[in-house]
Amino acid sequence: MSLAHWLTLGCAFACGAAAFFGIVFTLLAAVLLGRFLARPGAEPVGFPALTIVKPLHGAEWALARNLQSFCEQDYPGEVQFLFGVHDVADPALATVDDLRRRFPDANITVVSDPTLHGPNRKVSNILNMLPRAEHDVLVFADSDVRVEPTYLRRLIGELQRPGVGLVTCAYRGDPAPGFWPRLSAHSTNYQFLPGVVAGLTLCMARPCFGQTIVMRRETLDLIGGLAQFAGHLAEDHAIGEAVRAIGQRVAIPSFAVAHACVETTAAQLVAHELRWSRTIRRIDPIGHFGSALMYPLAFALLAVACSAAAGWACWLAGAALAARGLLKLLSDRALRQPSRNWWMLPLWDIGAFALLVASFLSSRVIWRGFSFKVDGDGLLSPLEEKS
Repeated sequence: MSLAHWLTLGCAFACGAAAFFGIVFTLLAAVLLGRFLARPGAEPVGFPALTIVKPLHGAEWALARNLQSFCEQDYPGEVQFLFGVHDVADPALATVDDLRRRFPDANITVVSDPTLHGPNRKVSNILNMLPRAEHDVLVFADSDVRVEPTYLRRLIGELQRPGVGLVTCAYRGDPAPGFWPRLSAHSTNYQFLPGVVAGLTLCMARPCFGQTIVMRRETLDLIGGLAQFAGHLAEDHAIGEAVRAIGQRVAIPSFAVAHACVETTAAQLVAHELRWSRTIRRIDPIGHFGSALMYPLAFALLAVACSAAAGWACWLAGAALAARGLLKLLSDRALRQPSRNWWMLPLWDIGAFALLVASFLSSRVIWRGFSFKVDGDGLLSPLEEKS
């Protein structure tokens, strides 16, 4: 037999082994996600006054609904809503004006300041807003997040646990109408979320998610403030690591907020996934490499191709498809959402695996129309576009 034959056969067995371990991990992740979301939440022993810090940028899909969900909280403590934009003409301000009319008793403060403190415009926006924050408990929440009425209660309950310095939330996909947003939500719900929960449960992940970050002003001062993160793409991850570095815990309550998936074209979806994947590769290379276990179907199909459709490889492909289907079913039940668009699952599994491979080929990311290179610390370096 030729060397090429042995190499192909070796590739088939390697892919088959990866598919097998991926199937086991997928089934484990499905079980762990259900258990994670079923855990009871922590009830607060008091209701401190807090400031919800929300940087805004443009008239995003469902912005009014998302902001409204924060105004409908079952929280008896005093709440300040602090919104910030870089441009006084930002169309998001019209939504804030409407919010004032619908919730006249809400304490709403708006900051408009174009000052940039680094390439991360979100952090710059927050830095411009913070001097107007009235309270010492700060809830940083993205504008594209929708929450349940118990959101603030459960966050504060976690923050009041001994040793906790920061609370963050896992998130699920909330797709805008259309094919590409639904595909993006599939990535979030059936790869990202179960993978993170499994990694967290097995003590293999140390996440912190920018969709929600809650901390006391004292903790923020202890880590040296937010200005140091203005050059980071993954500022959320860096903030979480800074809090752990001072000996405090990062807590994640047992629920997921809804994160809007709004990529309306294939190009937008690919750019978003590559930006996220390449950032994770730079700041957590081992975890990023391990995330390949969420793609057993892709590995099984490669084993089928390399083994000339051997019986064992075809069996693995069927088992991988069944495992991914079971994960979707259990995830939908845990998230209390209808199970639909089953045909998208294998389609996205294959496409997402291709994007995972592509993430190893470059450190270039595109963020809000600008190109950057991400280094091993997650810092952004602007790249000049070739003419």
